[in-house]
Amino acid sequence: MSKGLYRIVSFIVHAGPHTGVPLLAAILSGAFSLSLHAQDTVQTLDAIDVSAQRTPAVMQTSTPTQVLDAARIDQQGILQLSDAVRQMAGVTLKDYGGVGGMKTVSARGLGSQFSTVTIDGIAISDAQNGQVDLGRYLLGPAAYVSFSQGQQQDALLSARACAAGNVLNLETAEPRFFPDEHTNLKLGMELGSFSLMNPSALWEQRWNRRLKSSLWLSWLQSKGDYPFTLYYTDSRQDSSSREQRLHSAMHMLTADANLFFRISRGNTLSAKLHYMGGRHQLPGPVQFYTQRVSAQSTLEEIAFLQAKWHIDRQRWQAQVLAKAQQTYDRYEDSAANTLTHYLMNDYRQREAYLSATAVWHTTRWLDLRAAADASLASLLTNLALRNDVHRQNLMAVAAIRLHTADSLLNRLELNAHLLATSIRDRVADLDTLPSYRRLSPFLGINLTLFGHTTLRYFYKETFRAPNFSELYFFAMPRNLHPERARQHNIGIAHTNRWFALTVDGYMNRVSDKILAIPTQNMFLWSMQNIGQVEILGLDATANAQLSSLNIQLSYTFQRALDRTDEHSRTFGHQIAYTPRHSGGAALRWENTFVNLGATAMVVGQRYYRMQNSAETLLPPYCDLGLQADRDFQLRWGTLRVQVQVLNLLDEQYEVVRSYPMMGRNYRLKLIYIF
Repeated sequence: MSKGLYRIVSFIVHAGPHTGVPLLAAILSGAFSLSLHAQDTVQTLDAIDVSAQRTPAVMQTSTPTQVLDAARIDQQGILQLSDAVRQMAGVTLKDYGGVGGMKTVSARGLGSQFSTVTIDGIAISDAQNGQVDLGRYLLGPAAYVSFSQGQQQDALLSARACAAGNVLNLETAEPRFFPDEHTNLKLGMELGSFSLMNPSALWEQRWNRRLKSSLWLSWLQSKGDYPFTLYYTDSRQDSSSREQRLHSAMHMLTADANLFFRISRGNTLSAKLHYMGGRHQLPGPVQFYTQRVSAQSTLEEIAFLQAKWHIDRQRWQAQVLAKAQQTYDRYEDSAANTLTHYLMNDYRQREAYLSATAVWHTTRWLDLRAAADASLASLLTNLALRNDVHRQNLMAVAAIRLHTADSLLNRLELNAHLLATSIRDRVADLDTLPSYRRLSPFLGINLTLFGHTTLRYFYKETFRAPNFSELYFFAMPRNLHPERARQHNIGIAHTNRWFALTVDGYMNRVSDKILAIPTQNMFLWSMQNIGQVEILGLDATANAQLSSLNIQLSYTFQRALDRTDEHSRTFGHQIAYTPRHSGGAALRWENTFVNLGATAMVVGQRYYRMQNSAETLLPPYCDLGLQADRDFQLRWGTLRVQVQVLNLLDEQYEVVRSYPMMGRNYRLKLIYIF
């Protein structure tokens, strides 16, 4: 069968029941009519292997969701997971500079610990500090990246995903083959400024009708010695000098192996083995009119094995998730102010995780769901104080979904659940064991009118238990309460054949916020629950398809104020690193000669301390990028060539104070598919 016919059938299958079935019927009826007039013979077509991976719903959901599919990831030349969320509405990315700099994400004024990062729906855990470095995960074999405020709209959502304030999910692409194909190979090479090099290889194999696999290997390195402007005053109006970033090299190896097994119809099993090993030099902050030469570096290793078993029947669905993960981090400072002038801290984390979810479709309008999760995490360090801690986490969810039958006028859907969480720690040298228990409700409503416009609302309570660093390391132990967040969202979404628009207003309240208070010196801290934050905001997105031109826009307004103590100097001030205004844009023009694209990220002024003043103000910036790509059909495959110019205007800015970002830089990407 030709590739053109395969693409037509794939389009029909992916179009869904409302579009694909009528279109398929029309095509089949037309083909049958033509065959009656043309010939009496019957030709049997070969079976087609179509692996349809549905992207999350964006419009008809009660929780706002944004999705970047594989096509858009390739078009924009996105390398790291952090780059995928940079332009999403409501998302704040902390970037410590360069390809190898640490990158964490927070949303709608909630701390980064409230954001759960998942791969194929299974969470990446960090018991030490609760933050996942998005720069350690690349988007080689990704089918899509989604970001959901509140929680994902998934019938088989696990209890841990229900507990998250928001979810960033990276979904692995399932291999797809033409009828006579058994092997796909994809070789890539990306070269860029400051000695950036990223060779990669993807091997996809169909072993039989039921079993498929993929193996992706990647090597990423960069010297990170980019130039920047060093200003000697905060006003940036006085003296400055041109400097070069020092001690900023990084090397990272990633291996990702996947198995996809179809046991029977509606019964599938998938497994992933992932490894990342890297070494990153830490350049340190630029401050006091100079760039101090750092002697700090980190060595990281992440390895996990996870599996998903999914059963889909007419009246019920079930899913089982399992994961075993080990993470190793070593921090070194050869110039530390110690007796030996050398500091080395080792952290080794282990976690075992098991989850089960079941959904019963009791009637045409009522679904019941139950989920239970259990995990055991441990952290072993070489620190003299509390070197071995363990955490047991049990979660259970009871949920209900009410929905009316599809009709021409409207569709009403109501989702509600109650989450029970129990967390218990075990520490060898402590007599009392911290434990946390909580019930957390969720309510989501969406009403779809005429199939084009959706009104939505959700309310959710979320809490975050203190992590190991806050409880045990470099701190005086305290009986800390979990941080609690109450999230409200009300919005509208509209879509038609060429245009889509979403507008969401929200209010978040965070109480019992955990703050670090210095005691005797800067190395001994006391952790206390004293913080309160109130966040009001607005997120808006737009997507238009005008012939061969695609336009995507996003805008965010956030007023995130400190409400801890009305007598404090910071009361009523915007919380640190949260801009009032931010937005992004992406344009794509496809044509027969060369495809052209542009991306822009605009961030307004913000403050790098809780006390807002002219001295703590970070100026606004605009990061503009251009890209061009073209596919060349060769005898044995397709060669894709992409050229990028990042930070076209050579903007000198900082996302995190004293960590300058790269100026104008270039990338060349070659991909050979055969």
